[in-house]
Amino acid sequence: MRIPLAQGAYSARSVIASAQRCVNLYAENNPSGTILELQSAGQPSPWGTGQSAEVPAPRTYYPAPGLRLLGTPPIAGPARGLYWANSGALYYVCGNTLYTVSPSWAFTTVGTIDVGSAPVSMADNGTLLGLMDGTSNGYQVTLATGAFAPISATNNSPPAGSGAVYAFYGADRVDMLDGFMLFNQPGTQNFYCTYNNEMVFDALYFAAKNGYSDPLVSVLATRREIWLIGQRTTEIWFDAGAANFPFQIVPGPFIQHGCSAKYSVAQINGAVYWLSQDQAGQNIMVRAEGYEAARVSTHAIETEWSTYSTTADAVGFCFQQNGHPFYQINFPTADRSWRYDESTQEWHEAVYVDANGVEHRHLAQCAIFAYGLNIVGDWQTGALYALDPGAYTDNGAPMQWRRGWPHLMNDGKRVGYTSFSADMQCGEAPGGTVGLRWSDDRGRTYGNPVQQSMGATGQYLAQPKWNRLGLARDRVFELYGTIPGPFALNGAFIEVQGFAT
Repeated sequence: MRIPLAQGAYSARSVIASAQRCVNLYAENNPSGTILELQSAGQPSPWGTGQSAEVPAPRTYYPAPGLRLLGTPPIAGPARGLYWANSGALYYVCGNTLYTVSPSWAFTTVGTIDVGSAPVSMADNGTLLGLMDGTSNGYQVTLATGAFAPISATNNSPPAGSGAVYAFYGADRVDMLDGFMLFNQPGTQNFYCTYNNEMVFDALYFAAKNGYSDPLVSVLATRREIWLIGQRTTEIWFDAGAANFPFQIVPGPFIQHGCSAKYSVAQINGAVYWLSQDQAGQNIMVRAEGYEAARVSTHAIETEWSTYSTTADAVGFCFQQNGHPFYQINFPTADRSWRYDESTQEWHEAVYVDANGVEHRHLAQCAIFAYGLNIVGDWQTGALYALDPGAYTDNGAPMQWRRGWPHLMNDGKRVGYTSFSADMQCGEAPGGTVGLRWSDDRGRTYGNPVQQSMGATGQYLAQPKWNRLGLARDRVFELYGTIPGPFALNGAFIEVQGFAT
């Protein structure tokens, strides 16, 4: 019988419920329809008169994109932020240096910022780029000339004689709406903005998140609205065109979810993601749907996150490949990464395996689409990589994938496993092997893996198969490998023999 794969990563609080890991693999739903069965004259179809077989599997799992090296900065350091400016230039902060990066991956120093490793935020109004690093300082770049300068009263005060007073407070995040740059004032309920299409700071151009008294964590513009995400609640503002301060709160909507990790906030397709907390608890991943925060994490993943010593340092970013919008969240202290696929609403683990075979969080710390590529920065070295579906290693390091199956049971009776056949794409990864291991104690411990070949080049009908696999009352299979080439996984076929007891 076929045992398909119907969901993503789900290792439940108790392994007797589910022990399915899904590492460096993501699902794609197959089109509905049927496979027509041909038959010889006078021979009945094995599916009956006028019948046909269903599609091979409801979904197929593909390897997550690997990392292809693009370039390395002159001075190694943690990747802190990437931004593709409206001028067409790619800006990159590595360590305390701001670079422009050319399409040939040449790095040119623009200026230096405060020493640190926390993520930075950038936005531009078409003329000037603003850079915020979470301190009371800020920086600006003239896009036309590349001139770099700190934001200061000298450079960014209102016109002389206007009576307005300069006021800049730094920010964790900067965004843009209708020509206004938006900033949160760290440690307060306030947000503020520049003049329209100018990098000018006026003490009157501020307002407070006032629906609830929690501090403001992040400010984000999406769908021409401003999302003010606090520690416990969120409210939405819009551009009302008022004279003294252009923004007003949207009447009505109020979201009873705040944010526990300020760098987890990211958006794609107009949807905002963040790691939430409220007055009842924390560590639920939410996605904005309309003016509601919809839970997208699962009980299994939330239980996993609850074991981390801290989640406040989580960093999130988004990217899209092959029609799949992904949100990735890294937990630096826990050394783990998780990735959510918006198209299938499934999670998988994004894992980097070192030379000793030890699993770590993914190397990517920040991401941007520029020069026709999904570009990411390395949190250790600052190297820039292409997040490439055609790369089957992480910058040369073997990229290990892993996939677990649901519990297989027969009302608690013994089952004899005659064979297990992986339904995989073979014959395109010379030297590739795949390992199978299994647990007979309900997913608590596993035996040693047994390796099988993926077939030589051109052996497209090869099917890794394991025979005489013994007896079990509750078995969990797990398949894994480091295949250096194209492959896909539909599921598996098993031959079994039932027993009365």
